[in-house]
Amino acid sequence: MRRLMLVAVSAAVAVTAGCSALGRQAFKEPIVHLQNVRINGVGLTGGNLDVQLSVYNPNGYRLDATQLTYNLLVGDSVKFAEGTLDSRFTVNGNDSSFVTVPVNFTYAGIGAAGRQLLNTGGVNYRVGGQVRVGTVVGSFNVPYSATGRFNALGGNTRQ
Repeated sequence: MRRLMLVAVSAAVAVTAGCSALGRQAFKEPIVHLQNVRINGVGLTGGNLDVQLSVYNPNGYRLDATQLTYNLLVGDSVKFAEGTLDSRFTVNGNDSSFVTVPVNFTYAGIGAAGRQLLNTGGVNYRVGGQVRVGTVVGSFNVPYSATGRFNALGGNTRQ
């Protein structure tokens, strides 16, 4: 009887691990793009703004995100902001959602962006990080990375 119980538990563990691995292989990474930036305030050493990200879920099922880390670079390699958003958000299957990330910045980072904006009318950016998602096949961290150009008058273009 004990041996039968051990075999049953081992089989259940193997099936669960197999389904989880299969689910991760079938999982498509969310696509994240910078959508908009709004300045909330400035001070002596920097300020804060809201960065709006568009998160597209290419999967046929809902993603429940519990955490998003980000690293935002402007120009070639100037660190503009980095941090973690611990707010929960949901992206339905084959749909997009906007996520607003509050960002604190220093003038060193915004100086490079400002110069590029004045010279060319836009700012090249690179955003990356991880999203902690819960799915029907389990919870895991999903990396994301995107590049694009934020134009002062025309919004955002993706590369």
